[in-house]
Amino acid sequence: MVELSADLGFCTLKNPLIAASGTFGYGEEFLPFFDLNLLGALVMKGIFRKPRPGNPPPRLAETPAGLLNSIGLAGPGSEKLQETIRRLHAKTSTPIIVNVCGEDDNEFEEVAEVFSAMAEVAMLELNISCPNVKRGGACPAQNATHTGRLVKQVKDKISKPLIVKLSPNTADIVAVALAAQEAGADALSLVNTFLALAVDLEKRKPVFANTLAGLSGPAIKPLALKLVWEVCRQVRIPVIGMGGITSGRDVLDYILVGAAAVQIGTVNFCEPRAAVRIIGEIETEMDKLQIKNLSEIRGKLQA
Repeated sequence: MVELSADLGFCTLKNPLIAASGTFGYGEEFLPFFDLNLLGALVMKGIFRKPRPGNPPPRLAETPAGLLNSIGLAGPGSEKLQETIRRLHAKTSTPIIVNVCGEDDNEFEEVAEVFSAMAEVAMLELNISCPNVKRGGACPAQNATHTGRLVKQVKDKISKPLIVKLSPNTADIVAVALAAQEAGADALSLVNTFLALAVDLEKRKPVFANTLAGLSGPAIKPLALKLVWEVCRQVRIPVIGMGGITSGRDVLDYILVGAAAVQIGTVNFCEPRAAVRIIGEIETEMDKLQIKNLSEIRGKLQA
């Protein structure tokens, strides 16, 4: 029997698998597919204070081994999401994480305060790294100074644990990670999508209205794994890894480079029950490799 629990320092998850923001709706959409209590945790789609329409279509484009998206953080606003969270919490004991967005630093703070006050919310994820907006949701994660200032501003106003979601689209992700840590972040999640371009050859134009979009899926796993490895070697707070995870073995790869837990995203679109399969595969792989506990391999990459 293997032990799958994942220690985040401020809490212990039943297993390391977390449904990633933007790929799992608001949780309710997946209730017909499997028991959400099987998850370690789930992250709500990113939320602003007021309803937000997002970017004009098209919003998605497939690419070999990946998916480009330019959703633009569409959402119902914080008041409506509170109602959804109360309904979902009544149906599952899985920890609910709210992905907090803002058009400026003050909105990040205001939205974080709203959800920190909710008993049904276990923790917050500060989304400072979305690449798919022209205005609002600006990317503080591209700058260590801005990251530190914003994380401290939010952390000083909330009582819940704060995860800070980092961007791969920065010159020095380790510097940004350290700034978030020193400002009070309880954990880090990385990485968000990679900026990428798709073109319409017939129209001689970009596919997306915003020109660039975010690339996710299996194509980014080696890149994301490298960034998680670099950050884990430098920070002392837990890191939640993500990017291209589609199997139990992928999960163990992230644990090996130092991640405390992982988030699965794009795979949820094409396989709604992926989490169930992946959890089973983690157990199978651990049995095969004679790993009794995830702590046996966490951060043990011999490089």
